[in-house]
Amino acid sequence: MPEGHVIHRLADAIGSRFAGKQVAVSSPQGRFATEATRLNGQVLVGAEAVGKHLFVAFDVAEPSIVHIHLGLIGKLRLHPMAEPIGVVRLRIADEQVAADLHGPQWCRMIAATQRDAVTAASGPDPLRADSDPSRGFEHIRRSKRSIAALLMDQKVAAGVGNIFRAEVLFRHGLDPAIPGRDLDEKTWGLLWGDLKQLMTTAVERGRIDTVRNEHSPEVQERPPREDPHGGEVYVYRRAGQPCLVCGTPVSKADLEGRSLYWCRACQPPR
Repeated sequence: MPEGHVIHRLADAIGSRFAGKQVAVSSPQGRFATEATRLNGQVLVGAEAVGKHLFVAFDVAEPSIVHIHLGLIGKLRLHPMAEPIGVVRLRIADEQVAADLHGPQWCRMIAATQRDAVTAASGPDPLRADSDPSRGFEHIRRSKRSIAALLMDQKVAAGVGNIFRAEVLFRHGLDPAIPGRDLDEKTWGLLWGDLKQLMTTAVERGRIDTVRNEHSPEVQERPPREDPHGGEVYVYRRAGQPCLVCGTPVSKADLEGRSLYWCRACQPPR
């Protein structure tokens, strides 16, 4: 599932390309045809992201917002105008560029009040200036669940996924099994600040890089990481490989249906 930085990049791209313009809206697949017909030729007002939710607003009577959640297999791509390829649920386009949506978990028309309800139900988003990290800590401090599990809870930190979860815990030397109620607010503040920095960098670069300069391929004289997710990371999808800091083989376990990666030496039990 795309992590929050991907959704924010998409919101930025759609807003930059189409905001203030009358756009062509269609549903080549047909499942969004009624809504697309209503939006076709209307002005796209803007786009914003909240965690893994994308909202695209139009200058029409309510409901006026397209709510998109990509889920596990969804894709939204901007590309030069051409005939649709594959199964396209929604297309937003001008004369030169099309944004095509494939296989989303959600693509629906909602009113502003519904958008506000989704936003209110989401946790704080490290990529939004209006987010309050204390809201996330309220969920953490009362919970017996592990901090690794809690970081995947979108009510704790909206937009954080498996990669950022594993990497931020490694960067702070935290045992993934620490119960949330054992984590103090100062430590949460450090994790939150690091998530803001890492996710902001990911928005800028279009990939997730979490490795500090002293552990980079150039300094360590090792080959760059090759992975479809891109970027240099410490533990994510590196099970069995030597830790970039201490050399201990990276561990992997299943946690609530998702793969967890960590270094037993750099993140010792506490």
